[in-house]
Amino acid sequence: MSGIRKIGVFTSGGDAPGMNACIRAVVRTAVFMGIEVVGIRKGYQGMLDSDFWDMDARSVGNIIHLGGTILKTARCLEFKTDEGTEKAYNNLKSKGIDALVAIGGDGTARGAERLSSRFDIPIMCIPGTIDNDLYGSDFTLGFDTATNTVIEAIDKIRDTAASHNRLFFVEVMGRDSGCIALRSGIAGGAEAVLLPERETAIDELIEKLSLDARNKKTSSIVIVAEGDKSGGAYQLAKRVTEKFDFYDVKVTILGHLQRGGSPSSFDRVLASRLGFAAVKGLIVGNSRQMVGLRGNSVVMTPLGEALNFTHFKLEEDLMEMVSVLSI
Repeated sequence: MSGIRKIGVFTSGGDAPGMNACIRAVVRTAVFMGIEVVGIRKGYQGMLDSDFWDMDARSVGNIIHLGGTILKTARCLEFKTDEGTEKAYNNLKSKGIDALVAIGGDGTARGAERLSSRFDIPIMCIPGTIDNDLYGSDFTLGFDTATNTVIEAIDKIRDTAASHNRLFFVEVMGRDSGCIALRSGIAGGAEAVLLPERETAIDELIEKLSLDARNKKTSSIVIVAEGDKSGGAYQLAKRVTEKFDFYDVKVTILGHLQRGGSPSSFDRVLASRLGFAAVKGLIVGNSRQMVGLRGNSVVMTPLGEALNFTHFKLEEDLMEMVSVLSI
């Protein structure tokens, strides 16, 4: 057993639905195990500012259904310096915090690895990002909710597209990952999906839309991940309009709408499982691990492996299905 007496928990980077459910699980698991919990507001910036909150089981009442994060989140350039990292560690020790649970994406995990490797403070990381782009877990917190939000929007857009013989380009989040675009495209019945991982030639897209028109399709929806190499939805719409005039072309950018909202039941359960496992892992002496879900089992992946492993997460069968099912 590790002898840990006080755990700090924080969220960092972009917010994601399910973060509050995860905070709740961390706090209540630790309290149940007889361990004190300190919430660190605004992530690494809060460590530098000593923005600490002594939490108990009641501190996390009625938050499991809330989007965002009650601990707030921020980006912190100062923490990336040696002086900033040392200041953060000293503030943690002054508060008596002897272990951490970090909830966030790639930047959060890299900060945790840096802090823990330099000062040997135990840290467990939980992947919280709607992009679903961290190795070590099949799903990250917020991905399911964000995808459901996109699907709901697509369903509504299709109603107006079908009424007016329109082609909609719908841009979704995913600068480096096409996970949201691909799954929402399949579930929303999109005619095409453009991804950062696979370049689509404009002529290829025009040919697909022309075929749809010849097959008497009166409306179409194209899902575009924001990181697609074609330049985004507006640029694509412009290029398509110049070469193809069958549809009235419109663009919808969903933007930060995808980050908000009450987490899905899947994200609430996932967050609870990973938060529970992170605290138990610290208690038995684990550190510098990414807690994730593979299949239906909670697993732990060394942070170094999680951060350095190039993992192609997009399923080939789903990418093939987009064109097959949209005929």
